[in-house]
Amino acid sequence: MSSPHRPSQAAPATMVSALLAFLLACTAGGLVLAGLAMPFVAATGTVSNASTSLFDDLPTELTFTEPSEQSVILAADGTELARFYAENRVVVGSEDISQHLKDAVVAIEDERFYDHNGIDPQGLIGAAFNNFSGGQLAGGSTITQQYVKNLLIEEGRNSNDPELIAAATERTIARKLSEARTAMAVEKQMEKDEILTGYINIAMFGPSQYGAEAASQFFFSVPANELTIPQAAMLAGITQSPARWNPISNPEQAKSRRDTVLAKMYELGYITEEQFRESVNVSIDEMLNVSPSVNGCESAGISVYFCDYVVKDLLASDSWGESHEDRLNKLYRGGLIIHTTLDTGKQQAAYESVTTNVPVNDPSGVEMAMSSVEPGTGKIVAMVQNTNYGSATAEDPNATTVNLNAGMTRGGGQGFQSGSTFKVYTLIEWIRSGRSLEERVDASRDEYAREDWTISCAPDLADAYNPSNIEGIGSGMMTVLESTRKSVNLSFIDMAAQLDLCNITGVAAQMGVETGNGDPLLPRPSSVLGSNNVTPLSTANSMATLASGGIMCEPMAFTKIESQNGDVIAEVSPSCTRVLDEEVADTTTEALKTVVDTGGTGFRAVVPGHEAAGKTGTANMDYHAWFMGYTPLEATAIWLGHMEGNVSMFYTTINGQYHIEVYGGLYPAMVFSDYHSRILQGTPPQTFDLQTIASRDGVTVLPQGRDNPAVRPAPAPRPAPAPAPAPAPEPAPAPEPPPEPEPAPEPAPEPPPENPDNGDEG
Repeated sequence: MSSPHRPSQAAPATMVSALLAFLLACTAGGLVLAGLAMPFVAATGTVSNASTSLFDDLPTELTFTEPSEQSVILAADGTELARFYAENRVVVGSEDISQHLKDAVVAIEDERFYDHNGIDPQGLIGAAFNNFSGGQLAGGSTITQQYVKNLLIEEGRNSNDPELIAAATERTIARKLSEARTAMAVEKQMEKDEILTGYINIAMFGPSQYGAEAASQFFFSVPANELTIPQAAMLAGITQSPARWNPISNPEQAKSRRDTVLAKMYELGYITEEQFRESVNVSIDEMLNVSPSVNGCESAGISVYFCDYVVKDLLASDSWGESHEDRLNKLYRGGLIIHTTLDTGKQQAAYESVTTNVPVNDPSGVEMAMSSVEPGTGKIVAMVQNTNYGSATAEDPNATTVNLNAGMTRGGGQGFQSGSTFKVYTLIEWIRSGRSLEERVDASRDEYAREDWTISCAPDLADAYNPSNIEGIGSGMMTVLESTRKSVNLSFIDMAAQLDLCNITGVAAQMGVETGNGDPLLPRPSSVLGSNNVTPLSTANSMATLASGGIMCEPMAFTKIESQNGDVIAEVSPSCTRVLDEEVADTTTEALKTVVDTGGTGFRAVVPGHEAAGKTGTANMDYHAWFMGYTPLEATAIWLGHMEGNVSMFYTTINGQYHIEVYGGLYPAMVFSDYHSRILQGTPPQTFDLQTIASRDGVTVLPQGRDNPAVRPAPAPRPAPAPAPAPAPEPAPAPEPPPEPEPAPEPAPEPPPENPDNGDEG
């Protein structure tokens, strides 16, 4: 077997310069003559000398732009969620590229690669004569020249410079000369193996595969360092024309091209005759084991909406890029490693809890969304919904790209009316103002005049309001604690009338509650019963504030961004602020624990063996149902309803079970229990360590030495419109019924007429 070609003394620089000088002279002088040969150079010394000088004066500097590379998003445990790329490329080192592939590329692309100094005079003469005789400007490019060309193209792509790309690809002798001059300079700066490795990483090895690693994984499902001889030959043959030699769409042409490469490898001594014969007998079908690559979050499976949230969050963060465009370019070209907060075990538990109770594309058409947040850090550990990611079809009617957990800036929507879950913030402000859980409030009063309200930040929002309790739930005077346990509407309206509504919405905002469209929470009277449209993620975060004893942490979706070599580009730490006195938060928790006790509206949310607290909520006409709550370790919010808005869930069959009413204490509470039971299985009992406020003679007393924290005013709402007749009362959510057996299935009667003054079911 003959030895493969290896580096030898480079061709004399004078000969190379003379050849290129000759070509330059022909271009400058307009000489396009057939049959010209090298003797012409010797006979035209003056022109040659001038042209040589011109050639030597051509720029040799080249920006060694790192090739565009895939970015990857990882879960907290390192599990891959998704990849993003403008060009499907994975850059690898020389040691991670099969020697068979290196040999195949040299054999078919540039057999004198190890002998020349960047340009191949023999190949260039052939290309020149082809051009002078009327042919196209083609051929003659060495691997080094092709590497230079690809680097320039890549620089143009990375900088979004179409002129640079055009200059690097124009079919002119001037471009060829510049490319050749730069190639000679590159050969002085880099070893041959460095150049070959760079070329193999940057060139196209498939119709949409850049670099050998991505192509190897795509066509054969193996890394580039495990390529066999026939696999390597096939990839090397593709680069000349990726579409034409595509083995998937053109297997016969691809085999012919592969065999040509194999023959060249044998001719040059890279493989033996036996290896050649064995390789040409391998069919294309035998070689292929295609692993399609998915670009974007669609590959994230049950975590697709969280992935989408992460991308939106990344692009909105100015911690790692100057502009949205800059960050987008880095995501798709920068080879980033993005570490997120997602707990894959909890994510799986969340998805199973949600879809077991409310299956994907349930005939009822209802959707469910759930977010879980870690208290004390704000880390989003789970985010799911019972829909498939994509556009709705007849076969998949509930499919959507809208993240039902998030607001509009993070791929979500307007949010949903929160129902009685919003009573939590009235309760907190009640405690902050120095009032007691044992104080008795009026559960019967159902008429309030405009002047009954204090709305210091937006007085024009005050209006007459006529709420109601659900029939048989609450009347007369009752304690705040009992009102909380039973979610009595009129009790909370009485409490709110004794407070400033701006402080109620203000404390909600301080705790992290946000509307879906980003507008401030409006302190209308109806807001006490949940008329503001809020997001599940933000309400979960407010529960995490209580679980952490009054410390609100901004929601975190990612913790760190690294380069491929491990350099930290950006790192995110928890951003936390104390917004509630610890005793205020813990006293609220003490009250919310009764909600999940027997007799509370959220009794189905109980987590056996562990303490939990929370609040149910159901919007008017059963449009939306909620449960938001927490254990000592995690806070969760669950929403149930129709994403398109106000569609009643009266007389609905969900997961095969018929219901006259659907409320927060039903499916949302059940999912809370299911999820937290799953993630706490096998752990020691979790209990709250509470520092509650003492109660003396019906008046809440803060511990000595601690001040009742002041409430920052709520963000100013949009200006009220010009005076007009008093509008109809805002729809208030419907109250939560006490626990009772599910009704037996029966034909659904007509829904009762909507009553905008209905209370909330809890």
